[in-house]
Amino acid sequence: MPCSARFLDALRAQGYDWFAGVPCSLLKGVIRRFDQEPAWGYVSATREDSAVGMAAGAWLAGRRPAVFLQNSGLGVCLNALVSLNIIYEIPLLLVASWRGEGGQDAPEHLVMGEIMTGYFDQIHLPWRHLQPGTIEADLAAITQEIDRRRVPGALIVSKGVLDASR
Repeated sequence: MPCSARFLDALRAQGYDWFAGVPCSLLKGVIRRFDQEPAWGYVSATREDSAVGMAAGAWLAGRRPAVFLQNSGLGVCLNALVSLNIIYEIPLLLVASWRGEGGQDAPEHLVMGEIMTGYFDQIHLPWRHLQPGTIEADLAAITQEIDRRRVPGALIVSKGVLDASR
């Protein structure tokens, strides 16, 4: 089974039932499935902070949200995460692509690729690096931390992990 399908199954198993984001080619396997299967109810946002805001509303309405974004969008949603989600203890899962990982990518992705894990550490949000062999365990662990601390948490996704064919 492709990693993207396993990941979606794992999301369902952990109770995630509301999805939004800004597409990224590193997340294409999951985004394609969202687009092909309207039952997922995926909301394609124009900006990452809008997706975070909608996810906060979804959580307040009793849903378990996940937001998909390119790591460059973390800069755009910093204020929403800090002044809304963290302060008011509104948990959500961020699924962030790791553009610029290891200094390999287009120049505009290198800085965020280098600082992304430190970004999460600086605002005290838990994160895990999603691995193909431990998708279910990685998702379960970050979900447990999100629930325990009532904050957003992130799964960082390297290139190729959530491709439709993998």
